[in-house]
Amino acid sequence: MELGRFAARAFGGDRLDMVKQELGRRTSRFWHDEDGALTYIAVAAALMTIAVGGLGIDMIHAELRRAKIQATLDRAVLAAADLDNTLVPDDVVHDYFAKMGLSDSLSKVKTEKGLGFKRVRAEGAAKVAGNFSSMIGVDYFDIGGVSVAEEYVHNVEVSLVLDISGSMAKNSRLVNMKNAAKTFVDTVIDERYPNQISISLVPYSEHVNPGPYIGSLLKVNWKHGMTHCLEIPDGHFNQTQLNTSHTYEQMQYFQWNYYGANEIEDTVCPQYDYEEISAFQTNRTVLKDQIEKFQPRAGTSIFMGMKWGVAFLDPSTQSIATGLITQGKAPAAMSGRPFSYDFTDTTKHVVLMTDGKHDKSFRIANWAYNDESDILHWSQNNLWYYLDNFVYDSWSWDSYYSERYNLWYGDALLDRICDAAKAQKITIWSIAFETDNHGKKVMNQCASSPAHYFDAEGTELTDVFYSIARSINQLRLTQ
Repeated sequence: MELGRFAARAFGGDRLDMVKQELGRRTSRFWHDEDGALTYIAVAAALMTIAVGGLGIDMIHAELRRAKIQATLDRAVLAAADLDNTLVPDDVVHDYFAKMGLSDSLSKVKTEKGLGFKRVRAEGAAKVAGNFSSMIGVDYFDIGGVSVAEEYVHNVEVSLVLDISGSMAKNSRLVNMKNAAKTFVDTVIDERYPNQISISLVPYSEHVNPGPYIGSLLKVNWKHGMTHCLEIPDGHFNQTQLNTSHTYEQMQYFQWNYYGANEIEDTVCPQYDYEEISAFQTNRTVLKDQIEKFQPRAGTSIFMGMKWGVAFLDPSTQSIATGLITQGKAPAAMSGRPFSYDFTDTTKHVVLMTDGKHDKSFRIANWAYNDESDILHWSQNNLWYYLDNFVYDSWSWDSYYSERYNLWYGDALLDRICDAAKAQKITIWSIAFETDNHGKKVMNQCASSPAHYFDAEGTELTDVFYSIARSINQLRLTQ
């Protein structure tokens, strides 16, 4: 009131009205003027961008730390669960974390051990501080990981099918094969767990001799007691089982070679005890002693070795396992083998090795191998020695024999039995040892996958067998 009177006296009434009007206009203009309003929005947006970008950086940092913890967990439990590792599993895991500078991130280790198995579970955790994310109330990130590894000696059934044909005499092949096969046996069979691993050793050349004990457990039309090879019908190569209800014909006892010497030591059917199948074995020494005795002989019938090898992984030969146990030729622990294909924790493997390819294989004509006198005659006379020296009409020689197998038919039979094994989820490891391209192709086709096929030369064979052996009883991450 006093101010108004003072202004009125100082400026007069008109001038006062002008001042009021100007002040009103400027005030109104101020309230309606939008110049500079975006500055506040830009500031707010910039702060939001910094917060979100910073959150991303903090999350990346946390994820890198989590990945490092998880990788260390995986490596640590794998090492700790190794059955060959005699160190305390907890100490192994702690040592891994200490060496990675993560000692404070290991929160828990749990170990379970038993006969033939070890299981290690480890957990890791950490808090990663948020540098930027604290702006939005996230002070830290909780990260962690868990890893479980176990190694166990599960039920393993292996057929080791080895080529002992005459070409194995070349280039120290047989020596290298013996060393490789014995390394395989030592690696696969862990004598701490004798009830869980079995190997059936199947040596093959031009034929396969199951031997008198296995032979006695099958239906066979026996004609002589000198060897025990069986003629397997072609249709049987379409199936993994050994048909124990079928009556098999016994393979003839004779020797075939074109150079005509009267030799009977290298008959079509292998005749020495170390050339016989040793089924369901768990003893390293027994197997290695037999392998060491191998000698190169006769031709090559890969398909025949494969058929017998697969048969001793098929449940159809359980009765044979029982019979061999009764005869004292297999351990009592092998009762029930071969297990069914869906039996818990059981793996079945064929390891098939050759240094060549299929050969021709011949049989004496039925009319010339018809009775005991014929059998005795051919057991004392090499076929070509007899023809060359006593059958003067050479035009009639062809009537004395016929071709039973050849390269292409052998390949076809091998394809059949390999396909049958794959259908039953049997793992086939094939090894082409110093073979030609044809042999390599055939063996590659038989393998379960390209990763299960090996091409080896010289002493490389030992490394191949060792690699396969380790793969058969491998360590697994389970979580």
